[in-house]
Amino acid sequence: MSIIVLLHGAYQGGWIWNLVAAELRAQGHLVFTPTLDGCAERAMYLRPGITTESQAEEVAAMMHFYDLKDVVLAGTSTGGMVLCAVAERARDRIGRVVFADALALMDGERLDEIVNRPTKVNSALTSGPTREDAEGRLFADFPPALKAFALERYTQHPIAAMEAAVRLPSFWQQKWNASVLWCRRSANPPKAHQERAAQTLGARWHELDTGHYPMLTEPAALARIIAEG
Repeated sequence: MSIIVLLHGAYQGGWIWNLVAAELRAQGHLVFTPTLDGCAERAMYLRPGITTESQAEEVAAMMHFYDLKDVVLAGTSTGGMVLCAVAERARDRIGRVVFADALALMDGERLDEIVNRPTKVNSALTSGPTREDAEGRLFADFPPALKAFALERYTQHPIAAMEAAVRLPSFWQQKWNASVLWCRRSANPPKAHQERAAQTLGARWHELDTGHYPMLTEPAALARIIAEG
């Protein structure tokens, strides 16, 4: 049995891991799917000061209070940024890291240096596409029922976590047992960005012939990669 913590990306919440978590739990793994501060059901508590680092501190604290050890820490999309920050803060609790079509920014890099977001809409507290843009672009390839399910749960993301430079003073200087998954039909994050992460980490490389939401479109395959590395 593995202890697995799954980190969602922007415009999502822990809900997006439902299918993968079910697959992993059926195999006997202990699975946590925290919703990050300011996201999904926690969007009602949006406030200034929510950053990638503050979200990571909360997840690291959760791992401390539950006394989780030898954790498989997996992140998707912007959850990869949080993954790196969590791993820095809880190094002695991490057994393996998995980047699932995830952003893997170096210290001081910003999301917009890697991903072009021409349709983003910013407010004082959030950043992201409109609901209409999410329907017509982000979830465009989903079958109707899955698209409706995702749209009902779509929320914008805390703005500082999307626009501030990440602070990762030690992650990339450490050695990690790592895997990187690239989704072939996903434009972002770019393949070259994910290849850079895999090469820097000496990670195992995986590919799935699907889009940016493999946890919804290929949950069994993604669960297998997370469980087996």
